[in-house]
Amino acid sequence: MTDTTPWRPASGPPAGAGPARVPATPAPASPAAPHGSAGGRPSADAPADGRGVRVAARARAARREPAAGPGPVREDPPAGTSGAAPAPLGRFLAKAAAVTAGLTAAGAVFGLFRDQTIAHLFGAGHDSDAFLIAWTVPEMASTLLIEDAMALLMVPAFSQALARRAAARAGLTRQAARAQDPVRLLVGATLPRLTVFLAAIASLLVLAAPLVVAVLAPGLPDPELAVECTRMTALTVLSFGIAGYFSAALRAHRSFVPPAAIYVSYNVGIIGTMIALHAVWGVRAAAAGVAAGGVLMVLVQLPAFIRNVGFGPPRAKGAPRSQRDRDRPTLIAFGLIAPVIFFAVFRQSQVLVERFLAASLPPGAISHLNYAQKVAQMPMVLSLMICTVTFPVVAQAMAGGEREKARRRVEQDLALASLAVLVGSALVIGYAPQIIQVLFERGAFTHRDTLATASVMRVYALGLLGHCLVGALSRPFFSTARPTWFPALAMGAGLLVNIVAGAFAVRWWGTYGIAAANAAGISTTAALLLTGLGSRIVAIQVRRVALSIGRLSVAAVGACGTGWIAGPMIPDPLLSAALGCLLVPAMFGACGMAIRALEITALPAQIAQMTQRFRNAR
Repeated sequence: MTDTTPWRPASGPPAGAGPARVPATPAPASPAAPHGSAGGRPSADAPADGRGVRVAARARAARREPAAGPGPVREDPPAGTSGAAPAPLGRFLAKAAAVTAGLTAAGAVFGLFRDQTIAHLFGAGHDSDAFLIAWTVPEMASTLLIEDAMALLMVPAFSQALARRAAARAGLTRQAARAQDPVRLLVGATLPRLTVFLAAIASLLVLAAPLVVAVLAPGLPDPELAVECTRMTALTVLSFGIAGYFSAALRAHRSFVPPAAIYVSYNVGIIGTMIALHAVWGVRAAAAGVAAGGVLMVLVQLPAFIRNVGFGPPRAKGAPRSQRDRDRPTLIAFGLIAPVIFFAVFRQSQVLVERFLAASLPPGAISHLNYAQKVAQMPMVLSLMICTVTFPVVAQAMAGGEREKARRRVEQDLALASLAVLVGSALVIGYAPQIIQVLFERGAFTHRDTLATASVMRVYALGLLGHCLVGALSRPFFSTARPTWFPALAMGAGLLVNIVAGAFAVRWWGTYGIAAANAAGISTTAALLLTGLGSRIVAIQVRRVALSIGRLSVAAVGACGTGWIAGPMIPDPLLSAALGCLLVPAMFGACGMAIRALEITALPAQIAQMTQRFRNAR
């Protein structure tokens, strides 16, 4: 762990010291100091000879660790205490969520500043359209290699390896434990291959950039600028893949600060490069900034990865062949990675569909869609922070057979995420013109662009709840040892709805039809995942969850209508939007109280409880 918490899991406490204090995690501290650690001094309750240390270590392991396998691992009591009660997991999650929220909000602020800079320097025309076509590559890479596929594959894999590490270290010297460490074996077997594979894909994209642009935007009048930008953004395939791998490993180790900081560094790289080079390179400076930001995403996590995870050998030297075969990962097997890959590809293909359909519309259509989507999805991104923090907890509970614990965690995540995203949706719909005017209307971005973007954003916002539910519901499906194909099939069904509806609607309603098709497709996927989770993975009470979301939606409609009416009453857009940030949540809460929505009536007590947990964790 990094300094996100006042304690961290250890490979073994120093000799003579009390047990390490850790939160509930699949990587608990080794129960005994192995012979040779901490200068080779024996622990206080063991004989002085090396054989006695190993015997005592095995005895302590029998008392404190599971027999074998990746089942739930109990933690040691805090040093200096006589009881066996572990440090409450809620305190750790409260602090992790708070830290993640702060850095995610900072990343969102820098992301807005990035989009404001692009709008100010390049407006909403041919140059910005060309860059956004090139930006499709890193957007797809981000979903596959950071947000979805890599996290859904590697967080459970590292959780399983951490559990095996805890069960296998008793009686081993530090050198032997290091050589046979399942975590280091996992890194050694996957990271080099992944790097070579992603470097080959990035090189191929650089060479095939003209073909990529022709496929993504066949109606683009002058594709040469988009081709040049695509060649630079293609480099993010390698940097995003390594950054996503580091993020998954660190989150499994309960280190959340560096992964949460990656989008801050990414946007800083883009903004800095654009400001420095736009006068010389034009919009190409934005593409170069994307490449530079990808490198910063890796560098900001590298020290924590080396400290917490490390780089392992490609094989377990000196270990029996059967153990090497057991500890080496089988993630390359098609049956394991294919469901996750297809799910992530289908999900991100919504952007490809939008830009493909918008390429034949007048210049600026792609830019309007992009700005509307980026702002509209901010509530969804913020609402999924708690799911990001709790995903390792769900994976650990599923690995240990604690289905009831996983069910409670998933239902709580769905309630909190839905409440947050619906409040944000009401604000986005009610105050769309004011928000876009405050954020973007300056420089080359005109008032006409503001009105067009705001109208599209209101349509996009109708699908925010679906996007949030897909993000929250997909994680439990992929928390098991063997991923299921159901999320990919559900996402494929939603993508089909998006394609058919978009192809039909774009003829009559242009960008509005594209945005509406997106909302319809993602809502279809969310409904399928919600109904399918309870019968396949975690036995959530689907009817109760659906009724809960329905009550919150009613409250969101009331708050949205209030904002829509009140927004234009104040001429100044900044003041109007600021007051809307107070009015919309207040009306949401009032409507929720009026219809007796339990999620809202119980919210004050939950906030007080989370605040107390965070204070106790400090």
